[in-house]
Amino acid sequence: MTGSRIAAARHHAAAFLEKIRTEYGLPVSQRVRESTELVVGELVTHAHQYASGPVLMQLRTSGGGADVVVRDGNPAVPVIHAAAPGRAGQYGLETIKEVAEKPSIEREPIGKRMRRSRPPLDSAFPTSRG
Repeated sequence: MTGSRIAAARHHAAAFLEKIRTEYGLPVSQRVRESTELVVGELVTHAHQYASGPVLMQLRTSGGGADVVVRDGNPAVPVIHAAAPGRAGQYGLETIKEVAEKPSIEREPIGKRMRRSRPPLDSAFPTSRG
């Protein structure tokens, strides 16, 4: 069931970027689409793997980039581990760090909010859309 939720979240991100491209006439490269879907997949995977309860995802454009926000019910702040060649797994947040900017994790009354911005590689996005 979790795999289908992650796939649905990635599909939603692709549809969001397609809407930006078609309805607002802004270029969205394959590279931007793929890295945004990667960030969405990793954040949603992390939320489903380490938190209980509902997961909320928001996509928006602001400050010339695409923001991915995922909220979950676990208040614990995740740790990005140092690279370890022999370690199996737990590279999701490290991967996000490589393709996204402006990471932020904020505790909320119930759980936490993780946000990663994906700067556009094309022209700037408008603000307050999505």
